[in-house]
Amino acid sequence: MSATSHHQQYDPQHDPQQLRTDFLNAKREKKLRNRDAAAAIGVSEGEAIAACVGAEAIRLRPQFIELLEEVPLLGPVMALTRNDSAVHEKDGVYEKMSHNGQVGLALGEAIDLRIFYKQWRFACAVIEKVARGAEKTWQKSLQFYDLHGEAVHKVFLREHSNHDAFDALVARWSDPEQLPGMAVEPVPPAAIDKPDAEIDGDGFRAAWKGMTDTHQFFGLLRDFGLSRTQALRLAPPQFVRQVDNSATRAILEQAAAGALPIMVFVGNRGMIQIHSGAVSNVKVMGPWLNILDPGFNLHLREDLIVSSWVVSKPTSDGEVTSLELFDHEGNTIAMLFGVRKPGQPELAAWRSAALSLPLAASMAEAHA
Repeated sequence: MSATSHHQQYDPQHDPQQLRTDFLNAKREKKLRNRDAAAAIGVSEGEAIAACVGAEAIRLRPQFIELLEEVPLLGPVMALTRNDSAVHEKDGVYEKMSHNGQVGLALGEAIDLRIFYKQWRFACAVIEKVARGAEKTWQKSLQFYDLHGEAVHKVFLREHSNHDAFDALVARWSDPEQLPGMAVEPVPPAAIDKPDAEIDGDGFRAAWKGMTDTHQFFGLLRDFGLSRTQALRLAPPQFVRQVDNSATRAILEQAAAGALPIMVFVGNRGMIQIHSGAVSNVKVMGPWLNILDPGFNLHLREDLIVSSWVVSKPTSDGEVTSLELFDHEGNTIAMLFGVRKPGQPELAAWRSAALSLPLAASMAEAHA
């Protein structure tokens, strides 16, 4: 459940000072991260951070495209994108940035982003003391939130980042009105799928078989009025397999053992962040499935995966296979692919690994 759907104890617009006090107390007393401390007092993270404007946070002008396209000046940093179930952290330099209308790209060697600026509502710089082992140190970041107060993207400085460039960027983009507070809208309820009988299933399956690029899938969902999970249920059966929810752990362990380069996509309404390359250090800690590699960390809540699907989509380069994970509302948690360049077929080892994953119990019974 998103924090914005909780009953709020006060109107943060009218009482940002009290919100900030409660937020900082929750962080300190319960030793919580910002997102969890905000949820603990019944607000979104964006509202909590916006209440700190004038203290720990500096409000930036909402010229999101121009602002983000200056981030390359900061040199090597850490990019963080998350949703309710997964956190994707990638070290590197923002490079090859562009936009077309409200959709942007960063196509750097390490930092690879698909950016949906239409969803962005609030930007700030945050400068706060954080614990690093026994010591406390200053942490600097740029943080971006959507109209529900949920974080779409964060940029954290490392020791070797260009701190002078950060200070100059913040000074340049600082909002003249440093007023605390942020108005948010409640997260709308999850859309309800149309009854299967109202879907042109035959037309949809024919269109699926006719795809020549994986990006055409979004158009199919729109044209046939389908959610992603409903599309997978109604897809031509030779192209989809529902697999056991242990599949992510299994395929990451296979990829690590075999030095198999993979792509890991994690996104939200306003951002998709992509890792491409090998993974090596796969660790399970409680409900969290983690990749803890130099330059790339993934933290994924296995217990929040409600369905997992191996999906094949036709392209002009042959079929492309993905492992797609969904939560209880049908939201995408993460997607995994084999590393592939346009014009090349996908890695045979990736396809073989994906197709060897154990079926979900319901599918296994159906095939028994």
